[in-house]
Amino acid sequence: MKTELKAKFLQHLLGKKKENEGFTLIELLVVIIIIGILSAIALPSFLNQANKGKQSEAKQYTGSMNRAQQAYFLENAKFTTSMDQLGLGIRTQTENYAYAVNGGDTEVANNGISLKPVLKSYQGVVIKSIVLSTSEATTLAVLCQSNAVGDQSGTIGTFGPAGTSAGTPLQPGCNTAYSELTSK
Repeated sequence: MKTELKAKFLQHLLGKKKENEGFTLIELLVVIIIIGILSAIALPSFLNQANKGKQSEAKQYTGSMNRAQQAYFLENAKFTTSMDQLGLGIRTQTENYAYAVNGGDTEVANNGISLKPVLKSYQGVVIKSIVLSTSEATTLAVLCQSNAVGDQSGTIGTFGPAGTSAGTPLQPGCNTAYSELTSK
């Protein structure tokens, strides 16, 4: 009886050893292919997040420049083309963007121009407007994002369409190379 028990025990061990040998080459290849496909899907989205973070700098600065222009107009009845007079402490150039102000007393473009080929540029347009029914002066602003990535310096200082209708102020608009991000 002991020999039968030993024989069954040995058969059990030999059978178990074959089951626990590991993965076959095909199984490993399937796993590697699945990981590769998932990486190919997720990697572009992951890499794009870094660019979005860099673009938020320009979006924030350009929006701040718009608000500072409106405050400056309230105090001086005109806009400024000087970054120093805006009083924001924003440098005219950072690692990713160059900032500039172009325009005149009644309309101004605040530009955040991309210095990197993978980042979008931003433009804020602020205009003086008159409510026709009350003849009251007001300022309106819009924040725009470039449709293409890279240097959009050819569009600096250009303004989008503005329209009027009875009792409604002029509306600032984006340059044709830009899309609107905020409402007027």
